[in-house]
Amino acid sequence: MFTVGQEFPDSSLCNVAEAVQNEIDKIATAIQPGTRIGIGVGSRGITNIKTIVQFTVQGLQARGAKPFIIPAMGSHGGASAIAQTELLAEYGITEESMGVPIKATMEVQSVGNTLEGSEVVWALPATEADAVMVINRIKPHTDFSGKIGSGLIKMAVVGLGKRVGASNFHRAASRNGYETSLRERFKLLTQATPFIGGLGLVEDQFHQTAHIEWVPSVDAESREEVLFKKASALMPRIPYESIDLLIVDRIGKNISGAGMDPNIIGRSIHGYLTSPQENPSKPYIRRIFVRDLTPETHGNAIGIGLADMTTRRLVEATDHEITFLNALTALSTNGAKIPIYFDTDKEAIHRVLDTLALDQADHARIIRIQDTLNLAKIQASEAFFEETKNRTDLTVESPLMPLAFNGEEHLLPFE
Repeated sequence: MFTVGQEFPDSSLCNVAEAVQNEIDKIATAIQPGTRIGIGVGSRGITNIKTIVQFTVQGLQARGAKPFIIPAMGSHGGASAIAQTELLAEYGITEESMGVPIKATMEVQSVGNTLEGSEVVWALPATEADAVMVINRIKPHTDFSGKIGSGLIKMAVVGLGKRVGASNFHRAASRNGYETSLRERFKLLTQATPFIGGLGLVEDQFHQTAHIEWVPSVDAESREEVLFKKASALMPRIPYESIDLLIVDRIGKNISGAGMDPNIIGRSIHGYLTSPQENPSKPYIRRIFVRDLTPETHGNAIGIGLADMTTRRLVEATDHEITFLNALTALSTNGAKIPIYFDTDKEAIHRVLDTLALDQADHARIIRIQDTLNLAKIQASEAFFEETKNRTDLTVESPLMPLAFNGEEHLLPFE
């Protein structure tokens, strides 16, 4: 194996504090002294999220508003208000650090019905506010493709819908499509609730904040399409099209809503094929071995069903109740299935390579990544060496060396 560095186009990083202050200025005229503003904050591992929320709160307070925070996480955290509050705390967002209340409850209130009769609900604290905004990263979604993905609209509909709203949405989406259902429910929300808009965040290939923009509710659909294109262009990729084995060191809800991003691994949360196909998705990965869960996912192993093999320690670290609840709410049971697992990394790698029926296992095209968010540096097997040397977008950053294991036959930490 050797280390590969990816050369990404430059993205203009923003001054986070200054950008938030400038964007909050755009809604100054809409804020009256004493206005109670709910701020929806989610569960993803967003860079600078504590700073962004902190300066949002301060900017609103400076204009006389009375902001408070609402965990906007759908069914994440096992659909528990306490667990959702704890998730925010892990990002440094607490009542003490922010100086405002966190109103965490799974209670919802109906705000109307779609044309087909599907009920739309919203978090109770949001319905009681004078105004509501959300803060979220905009990026391609894990379950569908279209002109919008994961962002402000989804957080307003699904995140602030809590478990009931998330479940209702996924049921509607299974019949009418994800994007159609999101837009329909969002239109209803803008008419029936005090939702005023949100701060849309775009991150670059290094997972750094590249753009922050206030998006008013009236422009949310059109403006989010623009930011979605920007985020899509900045997404990192695995820089090879054909891979025999992908080793993923960790998955988790803080990495992706699907544990590991289907946009990166080329496998759908709704099912996939590993046998040869006439027009395979890219990258075409024949086998995936997932080693561990992130601590931040708290046992939610959603997405492990996209892997072909894993470890006993990951299975034992899984909170099956939370994982199953997530899968059932999203109506995507494939993501919670447990693959074949082994006691050690070394045995799992040997076993998974055996299933590839390669003439020479030492010629296997193997890639190792830390997770699907961090792809600036990856590890590749010798089969990629000559190709990598001849590419201008990649650099060889280490000599060829054998995979290194510790005394328990687990891979040493990713450098």
